[in-house]
Amino acid sequence: MTIFCSPFPDLPLSDQTITQRVFAGLGEDPGRVVLIDGPTGEALTVAGFIDRTRRLAGGLRALGIGPGDVVAIMAPNCPDFAVMFHAIALCGAAVTPVNVGYTRHELTQQLADSGARMVLAAAGLVPLIRSVQVETAVRFIASLGPCDGVPTLDDLMAAPLLAQVPVDVTRDVVALPYSSGTTGLPKGVRLSHRNLVANVDQVHVTQGIRPGDMSVAFLPFFHISGMNAMLNAFLARGAGLVTMPVFGLAAFLGHVERYRSRLIKIAPPVAVLLAKHPLVERHDLSSVRVLMSGAAPLSGELAAAVAARLGCIVTQGYGMTEMSPVSHVAPETDPRPDRIGYPVPNTLCRIVDPQTGDDLGPGQEGELWVKGPQVMLGYHNAPDATAAALTADGWLKTGDLAFCDADGQAVILDRLKELIKVGGFQVPPAEIEAALLAQPSVADAGVIGVPDGPLGEVPVAFVVARDGQVPDTAALARSLAARLASYKRPREIRVVAGIPKSAAGKILRRVLKAQYLEGASLVAGAGET
Repeated sequence: MTIFCSPFPDLPLSDQTITQRVFAGLGEDPGRVVLIDGPTGEALTVAGFIDRTRRLAGGLRALGIGPGDVVAIMAPNCPDFAVMFHAIALCGAAVTPVNVGYTRHELTQQLADSGARMVLAAAGLVPLIRSVQVETAVRFIASLGPCDGVPTLDDLMAAPLLAQVPVDVTRDVVALPYSSGTTGLPKGVRLSHRNLVANVDQVHVTQGIRPGDMSVAFLPFFHISGMNAMLNAFLARGAGLVTMPVFGLAAFLGHVERYRSRLIKIAPPVAVLLAKHPLVERHDLSSVRVLMSGAAPLSGELAAAVAARLGCIVTQGYGMTEMSPVSHVAPETDPRPDRIGYPVPNTLCRIVDPQTGDDLGPGQEGELWVKGPQVMLGYHNAPDATAAALTADGWLKTGDLAFCDADGQAVILDRLKELIKVGGFQVPPAEIEAALLAQPSVADAGVIGVPDGPLGEVPVAFVVARDGQVPDTAALARSLAARLASYKRPREIRVVAGIPKSAAGKILRRVLKAQYLEGASLVAGAGET
């Protein structure tokens, strides 16, 4: 068995709950601001955050919320997201974070499957939640702001809960985010206190968060990356966050400039904007020293373009909901092109041939398997999916095609299920997208495989024009011909208004493919290569 180990020493595993860990890391200055609401500038200090969390926890306990219960949070990024999350955790209950963009059907599925008894939500989402309540176990709804017929968070505040309700940190679920995982429909990912705390500590060793840092948080807290690798990790390090309910480039740049952010976590679509958008030149971003990209592979060329424009280090990490979420981070001292870096402390990985199950060595491509204290307990109500994703001895099969270089740094090529199989060759869409994004006229790109009789599938590319230009698709095709083998070149390149993405910044290839096959009018202008 070929195992790639972390170069970092193992960390002792804590017996703290996630809330105990965060409170302990806030520091000793009760007046230090830790959370700022981006749109309003309203601030929450260490003392204010702890007090508000404890009083909300007291109110939840008065309603009977405790171990074994699930409470949903459906809200955009805001300081009270942290208050709600930790109040629920302090009660010994579990949080299921819900995407604020969910449809009625998606919301019903998650609330029903999770068994949530209560929903804490943004006021504007309360009518949607009410409309599905009868189909779920939800018996109580509260709102972040005034909303007819439901209490607000302030209404729920009670005598503070001063001690953590006892839980088993290794087995009790504190977070139940939903993810499609390695395959299939969304499933609840059972994450324990140990999972979250271990990953917070792993992030601290590898990602360079410093006490006093004030970063900008637009990655959604309802996603595991925003919730644990940002919100909890920054708070537990004595740092702080400016929260953005939605991403807007002008507001983001303004926050970075005003609050002098040093370390910022982004996704590849934001890297594209930072590399190419003219608005960047109007802001003083000299405070930025490190950009950490995640959610999808970041090409070396795009990373270099951002680094050159901002004069900073651009690195990337890797993870998934099932790993709380981080398993790999590229070190700031050695951010090699295309690498997601080394395993974080206490973490092992393997590269496994998906056909034979054989372990592979450096430079060989296969499925990435990961083992560590951050790996989930399993999927909720889905034993077959759990058995398919987790081996008996604790290895998580990520479903990602990868290889490790001679030094043990990993490279993610693409999702195994998203590989385009062209005449027997396997083509990663991300490789073609990276080549397209290197072109000056392209602001964004997405690639899918479409059926083809003789070859099985062929790539089709979608590009978004930069600054209102209309890319010359024939010229793009010629540039790709100089970079890619013939079987990797798109059969067609279409110019579109936008590339559909998830809240975490991942390309929704199934949406692109459905629109392409149905002939939907997502095309702003098209050209055949």
